[in-house]
Amino acid sequence: MSQPISTLNALSPLDGRYASKLDALRPWLSESAFMKQRVFVEIHWLLALGSGGLADVPAISKADADFLLSLANAFTDADAQRIKEIEAVTNHDVKAVEYFLKEKVSGRPDLLKASEFIHFACTSEDINNTAHGLMLRGARDTVLLPQLRKIHDALTELALANAAVPMLSRTHGQPASPTTLGKEIANIAKRLERAIAAIAAVPLLGKMNGAVGNYNAHLSAYPDFDWEKFAREVVEQRLGLQFNPYTIQIEPHDGMAELFDAIARANTILLDMDRDFWAYISLGYFKQRTKAGEIGSSTMPHKVNPIDFENSEGNLGVANALLRHLAEKLPLSRWQRDLTDSTVLRNLGPAFGHSVLAYDSAMRGIGKLELNVAAIAADLDACWEVLAEPVQTVMRRYGIENPYEQLKELTRGKGINQADLQVFIRGLAIPEDAKARLLEMTPSSYLGKAVELTQRLKK
Repeated sequence: MSQPISTLNALSPLDGRYASKLDALRPWLSESAFMKQRVFVEIHWLLALGSGGLADVPAISKADADFLLSLANAFTDADAQRIKEIEAVTNHDVKAVEYFLKEKVSGRPDLLKASEFIHFACTSEDINNTAHGLMLRGARDTVLLPQLRKIHDALTELALANAAVPMLSRTHGQPASPTTLGKEIANIAKRLERAIAAIAAVPLLGKMNGAVGNYNAHLSAYPDFDWEKFAREVVEQRLGLQFNPYTIQIEPHDGMAELFDAIARANTILLDMDRDFWAYISLGYFKQRTKAGEIGSSTMPHKVNPIDFENSEGNLGVANALLRHLAEKLPLSRWQRDLTDSTVLRNLGPAFGHSVLAYDSAMRGIGKLELNVAAIAADLDACWEVLAEPVQTVMRRYGIENPYEQLKELTRGKGINQADLQVFIRGLAIPEDAKARLLEMTPSSYLGKAVELTQRLKK
């Protein structure tokens, strides 16, 4: 028996450098977790058979049912190791789970009588697809979504706190119409809110219909039994998944693909956020809280680098590469089954792991941000040319000839200050009240509905 690999010798950083940050995923997406869910599914199939009207299945007492359920609920590393030992002989992972369960019930006479109904009429995929559905549901609902909601809450709080902080926009990297810092963060929060809802809404499908999806073996043994109704009840009532009545040997994985696409979309939003915060830090709009003992550069002592956003961005890229491959590959199977999905599905942990690692880094980055009010105000105050937009728009209203062209000549590619712009405004043949509004306008007051739009997040 091989020895556990230390974190220093791990091939993946998820089980090496970053192992401690991903403990919450291990109960759902590790090899042991996969075995546990297979045991869970096999047990519920047997319990359902015992109470489903098949006269040949011995009745299972409450004590024996509780014992069976405890095998899944109290599944241990030792149990997982035993299954691996059996698999070393069978060279078949699902058959190893079946034999493991038969070992466990061998000392209970009544269950021993029912033991040949463990895995009855099932193909391996009946067990695997439902186990994967349970694994994904647990990882999504207890780890991934709570992490995303924490980021959403932090962004909402940051947006509301800075709803009225004027900020220079940049389109194409160049100065553009002013906004507020809060409004730009609100944009991210609302995008993420929609993405979270999409992830949560994806149905996780399951099937238990035999070797090619037709209940062939089931009906050969019990031709008068309603196997489709029975399988639906197991999948939906016992396992809490959504029943898929039309499959080949495998559940076609379309629901999985939808989930992975939805997660990748949320990840893309966060990657966009990481780059924006990185750039705002570079501009000096944010400072970062320092941590005692932390070093930013091995040679430049002054450095405080945006490493959390960089780490998040990098891991989101890896996560999305995996998620998109999973989404593109898993719905493809030659004829009624090939085995290419099996090895690919072993990468659920890495796909979720790099995502969760990125979320953790993003949260730490957001938590270190400190607004540099002076820098953000100075940047905006140096760009009076952004008021060319409202001036030419008001000129259009009052029929001034060639307003856009006049402002283009005045401002494009040139620096312009408050005095220069106000001289131009005073010379306009427009009503005095309109002229007064333009003269009172500053880059920091030309915000449109930015503040109002941000404050709607309170709802």
